[in-house]
Amino acid sequence: MQYSGPTDGFRLAYERSGSKNNPVVLLHGWPGDHTDWDQLVPGLIDIADVLRPDLRGFGQSDKHEADPEEIYSGRGQARAVIALMDELGLEGAVVAGYDVGSFVSQTIAAMRPQLVKALVVSPPLPGAGQRVLELGPVTEFWYTSFHQLDLAKHLVDGNRDAVRAYLHHFWSHWSGPNYIVDEKRIDHLADVYSARGAFIASVNWYRSSSNPVTAYAAESRPSPGKRLATPTTILWQDQDPIFPYRWSDQLDAFFEDYSLERLSGIGHFTPLEATDRFAEAIKQRLAS
Repeated sequence: MQYSGPTDGFRLAYERSGSKNNPVVLLHGWPGDHTDWDQLVPGLIDIADVLRPDLRGFGQSDKHEADPEEIYSGRGQARAVIALMDELGLEGAVVAGYDVGSFVSQTIAAMRPQLVKALVVSPPLPGAGQRVLELGPVTEFWYTSFHQLDLAKHLVDGNRDAVRAYLHHFWSHWSGPNYIVDEKRIDHLADVYSARGAFIASVNWYRSSSNPVTAYAAESRPSPGKRLATPTTILWQDQDPIFPYRWSDQLDAFFEDYSLERLSGIGHFTPLEATDRFAEAIKQRLAS
């Protein structure tokens, strides 16, 4: 792993591999880290300069106590990735992400459009709005409320067995019917998330306005001229219990130039469950 210079007092750990042309930035989700992309990277390194950071509060990146809104929100995370891209001289990149990484990818494109040639993302995507407060979604998004509580720290943080059981639940429950949870992968994430303070650092995302329930409930449609103009490939899985495919019906209101593909039988963890399709979408954007 290498480390960026500090931004807001936080360094990002990252891995960089491949050629020195065609930059690609891969942004992971929760509960994961940069290794979410391990299966996908080998298919890109012959044609792309692949950057995989651990986001703030994740993996080997810094995890200092700080205001979640300032540091760990979508804008805070995007600010850190933008600084890393600037430090490495990357622009015109295909930026790809899912879960937290999807939101951060979209935020980077909105904040610094010249850095981003195209996006390749899976949910979260805008458009759910007040539907996030319906009974079904509320039942699924219970963890976002749990993450607000000090109880999360007392029950989970620093306790490897508790961390492993907690993370295993999400990798099992959110994945599609044909996905087999890799127990060695859960062991790796348990190690990463179980250091004292690491779990709480990771859930600071949910203690900011980027909490998906908070973000969706406060969502408003932009005027047509304010839609995200970055060319965007959206890979929307249809077996994800927290981001149902029916929420894709409002994308026109938020994106100026996008394509939508339904990933049948795929759950939340698209880089691992639909690796080949995700890699191909990135290659298509590199070639466009």
